[in-house]
Amino acid sequence: MHIVLEPKRSAYLGNHAFQSLFSFPIADHIQVQVFERGEFILKEGSYPEYLYYMVEGKAKIYLTHANGKVSLIHFIQPGTFIGEMELLNEAYYTKGIQTSAKTVCFAVPVHACKEQLLNDPAFLKHLCISLSKKEMVMAAKYTQSLAYPLENRLAEFLLLSADDDFYKEKHTEICEYLGVSYRHLLHVFAQFIEAGYIEKQGRGFLIKNKEALQELATTIYAK
Repeated sequence: MHIVLEPKRSAYLGNHAFQSLFSFPIADHIQVQVFERGEFILKEGSYPEYLYYMVEGKAKIYLTHANGKVSLIHFIQPGTFIGEMELLNEAYYTKGIQTSAKTVCFAVPVHACKEQLLNDPAFLKHLCISLSKKEMVMAAKYTQSLAYPLENRLAEFLLLSADDDFYKEKHTEICEYLGVSYRHLLHVFAQFIEAGYIEKQGRGFLIKNKEALQELATTIYAK
């Protein structure tokens, strides 16, 4: 991770309406932090020093179970807070958050701003909306696994997790995330390769027909 300095810092802040989420002056406290692919924004069990707000990139949320098994829970996209549950509840168990692409976050130091954040009605209103959206996304993920075939869900997942149209995730993690067998997953991957949607390259897959995958993924949200 590296911290963006002036004048690029001010340019980032000027291109986003992040400061408007607060009713108190916060500009001087905001850091712009850049994480390369594969870096951890938060490690499991740690207490975050910052409240993060993602403005570019994407990241994965992981959870390690008591038996040592690691599960991929979901992906974080721009416009999402990170560390808000720990801000609200110090006893909350932090999940691991690892970037899957180069990621830029605004970071507000908790030690300097916690009291103001927790007493700021404008920020708390936006935080409630953000938490509600996260809950709706998780509920939708569960219902999709029951309502749609793997072809639609895998297309959505490829688009969601790919970095610059290159997909590189572990099949075992994706099987658990999508709730399918390893054999079924490989079968659909083979279908996508045969159809020309993706192409095997090294340890990953290059998306060759993004429009076809988008059409499959959009089916999930069609009314």
